[in-house]
Amino acid sequence: MATTATTTANLTVKITMNDRGNPPGKLADAELHFGAGSPLEGLKLIGFSVWERRSGAGRNVTFPARQYSVNGERRSFALLRPIVDTSAQDGIREAVLAAYAEAEAAAA
Repeated sequence: MATTATTTANLTVKITMNDRGNPPGKLADAELHFGAGSPLEGLKLIGFSVWERRSGAGRNVTFPARQYSVNGERRSFALLRPIVDTSAQDGIREAVLAAYAEAEAAAA
């Protein structure tokens, strides 16, 4: 499994490529490492994944979530959620996709 890190300001996105191809469509795992000057300095947020879109056009990023069961039905609870504006997640999504693109280019 190849690992690549991309740093922007106080945030490093660490990409671990999914070389095994299991589960199908999963391209990589991603972690956010918080750097100096950040209130979260020295911590990392895990659970991000980069997936191939089902339509085949582009990539999708999933965010950390916790699965639970209600009456036998599996559900998930998002661990990182926007307070008000749903576009607040776009910055992280773009950072993860940019880091994946760099890792993919470095592997080629």
